[in-house]
Amino acid sequence: MNEIMLSDRLQMIASFLPEEAIFADIGSDHAYLPCYVCLNNLSAKAIAGEVNDGPYQRAKRTVESFNLMDRIDVRKGDGLSVLQEDEVAQLVIAGMGGSLISHILETGKDKLGSVERIIAQPNMDAMAIRKWFHLNNFELINEKIIEEDGHIYEILIADKGIPDIPYSEDFIQNEFLFGPFLLQEKSEPFKQKWVIEKEKRERAVSQMKKAKSPDYQKISQFESEIQLIQEVLDHGQSHSSQ
Repeated sequence: MNEIMLSDRLQMIASFLPEEAIFADIGSDHAYLPCYVCLNNLSAKAIAGEVNDGPYQRAKRTVESFNLMDRIDVRKGDGLSVLQEDEVAQLVIAGMGGSLISHILETGKDKLGSVERIIAQPNMDAMAIRKWFHLNNFELINEKIIEEDGHIYEILIADKGIPDIPYSEDFIQNEFLFGPFLLQEKSEPFKQKWVIEKEKRERAVSQMKKAKSPDYQKISQFESEIQLIQEVLDHGQSHSSQ
């Protein structure tokens, strides 16, 4: 019987781990996710990685409180440096910026040999992760977007392997920006997110135009994205790769 109440975000992440998961949770904080998975799947094992001492100690206490020390190894270190080569089959990196997650994956590439699935939940800039997957032979197999406590979260799931249907060149920027699966579903949280993103860009353009030396290249990029977002909000399906 599970004794941990996970947030909807972490429950969704957990749902994409197989029953006999041998996974690492990088930036595990309290180690709630590894404990939840191991309590519900008796054959699962996990490594909880934390770079800072406070979260590392919290994670250790959580694991000890559930008596899971034999199945969850809490380690202190930066990114994937906590892993040995070929040690895990799944990797979870959640609750950081997309650029940081991509950086962790890039700098820890030598630890990814045995990793069959990566589950990433960026707080922003999911595009950076989609691009990293695309360039490093991980196929995006699913995406989810959920709203929780006033925040909107994207969850990206990628399996090792070259995509059967690669990103189409015509729409590649759209798919990287919006996410091919999310673009097809066009759910309510998706619409909410992109209304907010459009407003952010409009405010940025307004501010940049007032500058003494406006960055016209950046202004042009943002204006192009504003137009793209509006088209997707109006028509949704027109930019899908299907």
